Amino acid sequence: MTDTNEMTGGEALARTLLAHDAGPIFGMGGFQLLPFYDAARRLGLNHHLINDERCGTFAADAYAKVSGRVGLVDATLGPGATNLVTGLVEALNAGSTIVAIVGDTHRDHSWKNMTQETNQADILRPASKEVIRVEAVHRIPELLRRAFQVATTGRPGPVVLIVPEDVCHGTYGFVDADFVCDPRYQSAPALRCRPEAEALAKAAAMLAAAERPLILAGGGVHISQAAEVLTQLAEAARIPVAHTMSGKGAIPCTSPLSAGLFGRYDRIANGLIEESDCLLVVGCKLGEIATKRYTVPAPGKTVIHLDCVAEEIGRTYAPELPLWGDAREGLRDLADTLSGQTPPAARKTWCDSVVTRMDEWREMARPRLESEEVPVAMGRMLGELNQHLPDDAILIADGGFAAHWGGLMYDSRQAGRGFVPDRGFASIGYGLPGAIGACMAAPDRAVVAITGDGGFNMVLGEIETARRLGIAPTIIVVNNAASGYVKALQHLMYGEGNYQSSDLEETNYANVADAMGCLGLRVETPDALARALQQALAETGRPTVLDVVVTRDAGKMLPAADSRAVKVKKGDRIA
Repeated sequence: MTDTNEMTGGEALARTLLAHDAGPIFGMGGFQLLPFYDAARRLGLNHHLINDERCGTFAADAYAKVSGRVGLVDATLGPGATNLVTGLVEALNAGSTIVAIVGDTHRDHSWKNMTQETNQADILRPASKEVIRVEAVHRIPELLRRAFQVATTGRPGPVVLIVPEDVCHGTYGFVDADFVCDPRYQSAPALRCRPEAEALAKAAAMLAAAERPLILAGGGVHISQAAEVLTQLAEAARIPVAHTMSGKGAIPCTSPLSAGLFGRYDRIANGLIEESDCLLVVGCKLGEIATKRYTVPAPGKTVIHLDCVAEEIGRTYAPELPLWGDAREGLRDLADTLSGQTPPAARKTWCDSVVTRMDEWREMARPRLESEEVPVAMGRMLGELNQHLPDDAILIADGGFAAHWGGLMYDSRQAGRGFVPDRGFASIGYGLPGAIGACMAAPDRAVVAITGDGGFNMVLGEIETARRLGIAPTIIVVNNAASGYVKALQHLMYGEGNYQSSDLEETNYANVADAMGCLGLRVETPDALARALQQALAETGRPTVLDVVVTRDAGKMLPAADSRAVKVKKGDRIA
């Protein structure tokens, strides 16, 4: 290129994305971004049509969570832009790296009732880490680089780049140097900071002296790619690990040091938290679900809180020692400081008790995991997933009870992000598009999603997207002909039969999948589960919908009976 070789702003967008080695991109075009789409075609950009912009953002979010790279989505102005909001808030709250490219009106005609015009920047601003509006064609590479930098640093999050019609269609004489990008901003965290040395030394001394220490791991462990380091620290220092739903996989669930999920639903972890004499919280916001409505840990516990976002430390629980820094680097420094130190003799008894209690919990849960109930029990479904999913499988869990059952009962057998719930916003409808994003991020791993029939109804059109992409996720539709989580709460709070606007018309989703060119399998009895799951996992080139008919008994829809951790009273709000 020379200074006389002009190109459109849309092509500059595409070339800057290629310079970042970016993709895949999920989007739905409009006139404002047509030059970008044309350049994507000519230059071979990895771009895919989505059927709904919200689903595009969900797919980009899951892609970012699994790969650590920047998830990408685009949308036209107005309804395209506003459809991004729910997915952007998920990414903002969960710390997912997303760059969203959004078209806008021609600036010469703005505020003259242009078709689909709205004050979209103000709508998108609270749903994103930063909103950047491009006012000149020649600044497109600069500002798109800025979007990648903001998305991948600090607490990662979504950044919106708004490109007016005349900027996208306009031309400028770009040169090769305009499209030079720093590769460190292709993934997160692009930059890392470490806690101060004195605070780290104090934290190490507190952990070394503790007889009953416990690590509480949140989703920030995965954002920092710190699971292997945390597992090594826990094993070397003999410290058990409990996790949030987003933090599952911080240590393998099959490890003798795994205390499982803590908070609203738990196996044994809440009791261990109560008994612990030193808690190390890592990459966890200690929000409502993780703290069982701010009652776990109880007041007065000795807490060390390591997080890269200083304002999260002390928001819900004041720690004795705050550590501001990247989770992976902070854990590495703690491990180095603790190396060679002999834990107190009581530490062995503490760790042995974790194994004993977890064995007791598994024995207690066995009747649910192996239930022969017809229709199928949720516990049995999770038991089959534990038995048949490969060690490196990725399980996507939709909002509501899919995440709660999966968080409690599913075992991630490797350290790392193998369980992906949408806990940033807990929106229903994440399962199918999340599975699409995960397949694109990890094409060699089995991807399974659990979604309710209500959540599947919201996004059913994306089955066509998955089929068009030639990917083969397994979508388990928990078919209870209800908005199951709402119905279960109505049952708990108002009694059996007192349900309002929570029932659905029963649908055979296997037939729906077949009609859309996918493999549909109807499962009505527990003995058919394993066969159907094995058939689904063997399928290549097209999605499988596993339509699992589960209990209609609203009293059995929540995992409370299995976890013994939920007590609901009138006035409680459960998310």
